[in-house]
Amino acid sequence: MNKKKKIGVAIVGTGFGKQIHLPAFQIHPSTEVTAIYHRNLDKARAIAQEYNIPYGSDNLEEICSLSDVDVVSISTPPFLHYEMGKIALENNKHILMEKPLNLNANETKKLDQLAQEKGKIAIADFEFRFIPAWQLLKEYLEQDYVGNIRLIKIDWLVPSRANPNRSWNWYSVKEKGGGALGAFGSHVFDYLHWLFGEVDTISAHLSCAIAQRPDPLSNNQLKPVTADDTCLITLELKTGTPVQINLSSVTYQGRGHWLEIYGEKGTLVLGSSNLKDYVHGFKLYASDGDKPLTEVEIPKRLAFPQVYTDGRLAPFIRVVDQLVNSIDTNINLQPSLKEGYYSQLLMDLTQESHQQKKQLKIKPLY
Repeated sequence: MNKKKKIGVAIVGTGFGKQIHLPAFQIHPSTEVTAIYHRNLDKARAIAQEYNIPYGSDNLEEICSLSDVDVVSISTPPFLHYEMGKIALENNKHILMEKPLNLNANETKKLDQLAQEKGKIAIADFEFRFIPAWQLLKEYLEQDYVGNIRLIKIDWLVPSRANPNRSWNWYSVKEKGGGALGAFGSHVFDYLHWLFGEVDTISAHLSCAIAQRPDPLSNNQLKPVTADDTCLITLELKTGTPVQINLSSVTYQGRGHWLEIYGEKGTLVLGSSNLKDYVHGFKLYASDGDKPLTEVEIPKRLAFPQVYTDGRLAPFIRVVDQLVNSIDTNINLQPSLKEGYYSQLLMDLTQESHQQKKQLKIKPLY
């Protein structure tokens, strides 16, 4: 019997791509990394040699023309995603895209439509759907543990950019997709949709506490920061449930990442105080009625088969599972670009609400 050919993957982006995408695709039994892209050819070739990858290039068109490449995995800064995704799809490659997927929802919509026209799989990297504690939370909600929900509160408060001496880069620039809204809000909007359904209205206030950062490429001269580092967002779900979201990347000793759900029958609290690894450390607590919150044990059936030093790796491997299963069945499983579009739409409307200083109604899905 012939051994099934592995799915060939091109890694595009060597920051998060090198840290997480590259090892995940090398670990997964159904995939292999066959090419790597870097805008600097020497660096592309050096990384290819270091990780035993057959092909390294600074030309994405070349990479996308390779017969050994079936999937293009894109983890470059957001302002590059649309054109790179378009090139990959036009060359009949499947794509996996990092969040925030694009600079606006229209770009995501166009890529989703192109993927459908080409009959290609397009998966978005929304990792929280694949973390065991989050999956258990979803099961509790589906079992109607809290009953009608009275309030949802989300805090994601970390010090990752609290130091004003942290270097200026694309993340500091709103027009390039930088900021806490893109980094954190993209995840929050996806898991809200996944866990609770569609949003009806949104009201937002964005701010930037650190207005300048040193640029290492210009002798550490201070450059302006145009991207947000703190977001206060109030939503109302289609069900009428109010949601309060507080996001910040500049909070020394912030409480971490916590989701609180208060219902007529009980309370669920999911959270992690880990300020350095946004996946490790999540615990689920439940309360029936007015009883004290009690930690819920995560069942072995939901546990990761293996955990790694970097908490992001295990859930990303599950995202790769979705990609592989989608390709094998020719069915675009969630989270697809359609889910990515919804997250991006809410980010767009967050910006719009802040600029107009008013509550906005959410447009229906396309």
